[in-house]
Amino acid sequence: MFGIDAIELILLIVLGILLFGPEKLPEFSRKAARVVVAVRDIANNAQTQLRQELGPEYADLDLKDLNPKAFISKHMSAEVALIEETKRDLKGATDTVKDAKKSITDAATLARSETKGIEAAVKGKDKVATAAKPLLFDTEAT
Repeated sequence: MFGIDAIELILLIVLGILLFGPEKLPEFSRKAARVVVAVRDIANNAQTQLRQELGPEYADLDLKDLNPKAFISKHMSAEVALIEETKRDLKGATDTVKDAKKSITDAATLARSETKGIEAAVKGKDKVATAAKPLLFDTEAT
């Protein structure tokens, strides 16, 4: 209930016996139990009175709903879901753009290699054409 483990409870009991003694410990534990019950009754009465004063439209009011964090998360859940959906859509669009960029880069690389191949072929034809031209003078005579 209070988030106390068994070891912590045993330690508290031993500490209580040492501080108050075995004779006064039952009396103090009864007083502590009465205080806890009284505080619980005060909280329940305050919650009941708050519900009555707010009217029937707040009949399902819970004190946890008055916490600002809980209020915001309860009333903004649709907007949060919309934001999460938008994040997923943006991530999908980003992935699509990255795939398109990669495809364009691959196509540009392929086009460059094809262009170099064509340029090499054209230069090769020029060399063949110059080799086939007849010489205008005799190279042995000079």
